[in-house]
Amino acid sequence: MSHVKNLQAAMKKDGIEAVIVSSEINQRYLSGLNYTDGYVVVLPEAAFLLADFRYIEVARMTVDATEWEIVMPDRSMLDYVRALLTDYHVREALYEEETLSCALRDRIAAKCEGVELKAGASALIDGLRLYKDEAELAAMARAQKITDDAFAHILGFITPERTELEVALELEFFMRAHGSEGTAFDTIAVSGTASSRPHGEPRPVKLEKGFFTMDFGARVDGYCSDMTRTVVLGRADEDIKKIYNTVLTAQTAALDAMRAGMKCADVDRVARDIIYGAGYEGKFGHGLGHGVGLYIHENPRVSSAFQNDAVLTPGHVVTCEPGIYLEGKYGCRIEDMVAVLPDGTIHNFTKSPKELIELF
Repeated sequence: MSHVKNLQAAMKKDGIEAVIVSSEINQRYLSGLNYTDGYVVVLPEAAFLLADFRYIEVARMTVDATEWEIVMPDRSMLDYVRALLTDYHVREALYEEETLSCALRDRIAAKCEGVELKAGASALIDGLRLYKDEAELAAMARAQKITDDAFAHILGFITPERTELEVALELEFFMRAHGSEGTAFDTIAVSGTASSRPHGEPRPVKLEKGFFTMDFGARVDGYCSDMTRTVVLGRADEDIKKIYNTVLTAQTAALDAMRAGMKCADVDRVARDIIYGAGYEGKFGHGLGHGVGLYIHENPRVSSAFQNDAVLTPGHVVTCEPGIYLEGKYGCRIEDMVAVLPDGTIHNFTKSPKELIELF
């Protein structure tokens, strides 16, 4: 079934009368339309996409008219929402508790007097978005292919005269030029001492020798990819080799352990035990991974600190990204993006090499 049909089935099961969707991400998830101003109202037996003059033509061209009524309201958007709820005798409607501002919630409540607004739409839709279908997986595979190609390209672009910012911009330009809608998130490209910052920002300074961590991703049909590769600028000494090989061993072991039904916390512990056992206790400060989809960070969280009863399930797409960070010195992270398949096995979208690479 389509995403909106899945939502309607869940609404019928739970006795939900209406869902009001205002976030761009969930509007796109349900309808397929990428737009920035309007509302989606879903009822158990009908779905309405409200768009203004700027988007109505593309909406009529791209949204499935057998599932949606596409409307350019002849009055304010909220007046039309109120009319819909009134016409269908809606007494209760769910709103997106994770994304709706208090101010907008108050405006909707004031406009739709007589309809009780309740939190719950975010949880309902997020629960559906946990499980990627074939089309979603195909989009993420295409996004990761662009990301892999960008990494192959950047290895030939990096020279001692480049800056971190230049490398980050080149990665972004390459991905856009090869089919990405845009970056999945702000590109990380940090070298030398700055590589100890897991989410460090690229600097307009020449590349420092030592570790050079690049974390980047493309976006196709709204869906993200996410990959990190760490290379060495100059020659790797024994300390650098030990850190890199420890991270790689931890990631390989975690990937090998992943399967449907395994607790996310247990996957995290596989990698964490290896890193801590090698003498780097406390130097791996983030979770092993996270879900990926239309958002770059989604559920489930592959972490010993998050929902210890959460398990990997067919349809999940998650990252596996252990790291070691020595404050003020350097850091290393290796990240792949994988899917849990219907047979319970793991498919790794990521094809970029992971052996230690030394440049110049």
